[in-house]
Amino acid sequence: MALDDKEIGNLIGSDKVEGTAVYGAKRQKIGSIQRVMIDKLSGKVSYAVVSFGGFLGIGDDYYPLPWQSLKYDTSLSGYISGITQDRLQSAPKYANDAGWNWSDPARAKSVDDYYGIAFT
Repeated sequence: MALDDKEIGNLIGSDKVEGTAVYGAKRQKIGSIQRVMIDKLSGKVSYAVVSFGGFLGIGDDYYPLPWQSLKYDTSLSGYISGITQDRLQSAPKYANDAGWNWSDPARAKSVDDYYGIAFT
C-alpha cells in the first residue's frame, strides 16, 4: 500500500494512528496510541487506547481516552490532550488486552465520567 493510500487530506489509515505519540497538557509526551476503538453502528472512533507507564513497551498500562478529547497537532506530529500525567495515572486503565471488557457499558461510562464526556 502506498503512503498516499494511508493518508489523504483529513483522512488517515488506522495503522498510521497506532503508535502515534500523545502529548499532555504541558506538551510533554504521555504515551502513544495502541489502538482505536470504533463504534460498529455509527462508524465513528469512540476511544483511543493510550499505552503509558512501562519501559520499552514492557509493563505498559492501557488507558482508554475519549477520541473527542484528542486533537492532532501538526507541529508535534502527534495528538494532544489537556490531561496531565498525574490525572492520566488515576484514570481508568487495564494492564493487558484481556483486562478490559469493552462490551460492559459500565466500563465506557467510567471512562466518559472520568473525563467529563457526555455522549448524546
